[in-house]
Amino acid sequence: MAMSSKLLLAAAAAAAFLITALIAGKRTSLSSPEFDSEKFSNQKDAVIPIPTPGAIGPESLAFDSVGGGPYTGVSDGRIIKWEENEERWVDFATTSSKREGCRGSRDHVPLEHICGRPLGLSFSELTGELYIADAYMGLLVVGPNGGLASTVAFEAQGTPFGFTNGVDIHQTNGAVYFSDSSSRYQRRNFVAAIISGDNTGRLMKYEPESKQVTVLLRSLGFPNGVALSKNGDFILLSETSRCRILRFWLQTSKAGTVEVFTLLPGFPDNIKRNSKGEFWVGMHSRKGKLVEWFLSYPWIGRTLLKLPFPHGFLSFFSKWRKTGFAVRLSEEGEVLEIFEPKNGNGWISSISEVYERDGSLWIGSVTTPCVGKYEMQT
Repeated sequence: MAMSSKLLLAAAAAAAFLITALIAGKRTSLSSPEFDSEKFSNQKDAVIPIPTPGAIGPESLAFDSVGGGPYTGVSDGRIIKWEENEERWVDFATTSSKREGCRGSRDHVPLEHICGRPLGLSFSELTGELYIADAYMGLLVVGPNGGLASTVAFEAQGTPFGFTNGVDIHQTNGAVYFSDSSSRYQRRNFVAAIISGDNTGRLMKYEPESKQVTVLLRSLGFPNGVALSKNGDFILLSETSRCRILRFWLQTSKAGTVEVFTLLPGFPDNIKRNSKGEFWVGMHSRKGKLVEWFLSYPWIGRTLLKLPFPHGFLSFFSKWRKTGFAVRLSEEGEVLEIFEPKNGNGWISSISEVYERDGSLWIGSVTTPCVGKYEMQT
């Protein structure tokens, strides 16, 4: 049979699967809250782009103990630092010693497993070290002067990390909390992890003194950003493919239990706490009807991944037109604000993180060639 005929049959089969599922398939229940946009939406038209030369995707942001930064990881495996006085980025660290062919304005995805792909960042106030969740290299740390980061953990209980993602640090005892989005799929296959209903993600804790890694939660659907509460009694975790935030209790009588903190109308990414104890959640995009169908019927996604054209299919979904936004939540999960860049800020195709500091919002995005900065109204 000719290749074109096979592709047509595969496409027909995919359509048949989708229609069948919508009519009679087993559906996974997904609640999609409807936020009152008039009440909460706060559109911004003065977000200033700060280009990250030579690479894209400044996903996460961090500031050191003396206020330097922000620091961010980019697509070629570097961690760079913004020098405010000089208005330029400088190289700070790398997550891989293999740097040949990594630099340069190109598609870095094919070399991510070699060059590294730093995602979540968090400084320890106790040591001045920067902890890095690299999608391929695991959990790493680098000293205050930068350089080549060292691996501190790459597996837990015999299972290697497949997609290390978010990180936050308890600034009193130094414990490092981080997520592994999937044990089955790597970052380059993140769409497959979502549409297949993969639930091999984990939330973990690394203790620097004992160098031990403890699994706190498992069987998660694409766990992503993590953030500790102001007094450290709980930690929030984005469960991206399930469009919700979980709360895992570390203290009080609820210690060791998990509950749904809030449901969201899109795909949550990183979480950052502000000085008031509120939480900013970066939202990759809203959850459209087509994607919601795939999430409701994960067996369709698993079937499509077995068809002859999975790479083209995944590319189509990864480039689906999206509009990023962010949600500010109270300590109890109440929606306080929705941050939405206006059409004039079309360069913001998705928002991975919002970091509130000194009257400014710093905006990270895994898809853009720049960091955004917005001066808040006083």
